[in-house]
Amino acid sequence: MRLETISFEPSDWVPNNPRLPVLLYSGVFTDGERIDFKTRFAANCWTDIWTNGVFDYQHYHSGAHEVLGIARGSATLLIGGPGGRALEVAAGDCLVLPAGTGHQNLGCTGDFQVIGAYPEGQHADIQTAAASSEMLSKISSVSLPQTDPVQGTSGFLIEKWR
Repeated sequence: MRLETISFEPSDWVPNNPRLPVLLYSGVFTDGERIDFKTRFAANCWTDIWTNGVFDYQHYHSGAHEVLGIARGSATLLIGGPGGRALEVAAGDCLVLPAGTGHQNLGCTGDFQVIGAYPEGQHADIQTAAASSEMLSKISSVSLPQTDPVQGTSGFLIEKWR
């Protein structure tokens, strides 16, 4: 597995996160291993697990950090708002987006499927406009997860976000 951190400054109307980087896990599951993000996320106490895709418009969440596990297919995701970075993701990859981080699907294969989840006790809202000062304060105060959604109690997230 390859691990990477990517930091974003505010971009146009998207606030991004002032202190936490995006975490990219490439190749979470080894060749031939069944891709099962649902079980992995649940085992590591990430909840409100859903299956879908990524919206084709730029948005962010002010009240939750979000993990996106690519279960099938591939996509180009614009992370970090309009001036952000286009990332190519494929089955077996995973992104952890800190609260406030913009994301958008720029294009994907027909079979593209994402498994998403949030740290226990956090719930996503969908924001498509500039953040107010109250919302910026909310983004900054979202609590850190107790576990890494992929690696558990001593993973990459714990190392990079603490």
